[in-house]
Amino acid sequence: MRILIATAGSRGDVAPFTGLGARLQAAGHQVAVATHATFAASVRTAGLEFRPLPVDPRAELASAEGRRLLQAGTGPRAVLQLLKLGRKFMPELADGIADATALGTDLLLTTSTTSPLGQVAAEAAGIPSIGLHLQPLSPTREFAPAVTGARSLGRPGNLLAGHAVQVATDQLFAPAVRGLRRRLGLPPLGAAHARRKYPVLHGFSPAVVPRPADWRPGLDVAGYWWPVRDPDWHPPARLLDFLAAGPPPVFVGFGSLVVPDPARLTATVVAAVRAARVRAVLQSGWSDLGAGEAEDVLTIGDAPHD
Repeated sequence: MRILIATAGSRGDVAPFTGLGARLQAAGHQVAVATHATFAASVRTAGLEFRPLPVDPRAELASAEGRRLLQAGTGPRAVLQLLKLGRKFMPELADGIADATALGTDLLLTTSTTSPLGQVAAEAAGIPSIGLHLQPLSPTREFAPAVTGARSLGRPGNLLAGHAVQVATDQLFAPAVRGLRRRLGLPPLGAAHARRKYPVLHGFSPAVVPRPADWRPGLDVAGYWWPVRDPDWHPPARLLDFLAAGPPPVFVGFGSLVVPDPARLTATVVAAVRAARVRAVLQSGWSDLGAGEAEDVLTIGDAPHD
């Protein structure tokens, strides 16, 4: 079977699916991953076919709109800023997913950042599709929506907030969904209609987030999908020297997060390390954090967490 995994976003939205794709390929399937060009090497390192999607996520987060989103934090203001940023590139992303699907696909696997668009592409191609979500995004009474960063609002409040977030998400994708359906000759339907019976597998452990009892059938928790590690990666000498020069360090990293003031965050990390009297390895990440020549803090680039 020819399987296409379509995912968009930062490294955390892509890396887990290299591991899933490798396992599917080991089971005898042909697997391709459609994502941004910045992740092409990691896809190919996993032995999977790479199909390009438009948009540079790092550039978008570093743009004026992206920085306003980061400064908004969580809550209604952040949702409104996300709508503004997302609507700018969603039509282009929609066309990219449709084009990647048209290259030959028997099953389309989508993620939380591509599902509404991928469902349209799969419908037009006449193929099945399944969602792969890394967070519990469906409304539930058991906890507040993860994207709000809020504590429990009570069972009725949690459910109401969950539906409100879904409405906002539908608004984010709505123009691109309408445009893609027109382009592919499909009748007009909204994202909410397609979502009602869409099967979704969630890539987290039920020991961390138990499956909510009020979720509908078809929303299942599958466990973690671990990224493929580059077999040719070797730690740089400066990292080995730092590890050997003292007690085991604390690791501090923010991955693909882009912060408005990298120098301030770096200073906070260094101050915390010294207050705790430990050594630390600081990963620069997309914010380009760096502790300079500090003896107790080593700054490194990308490295496997294990």
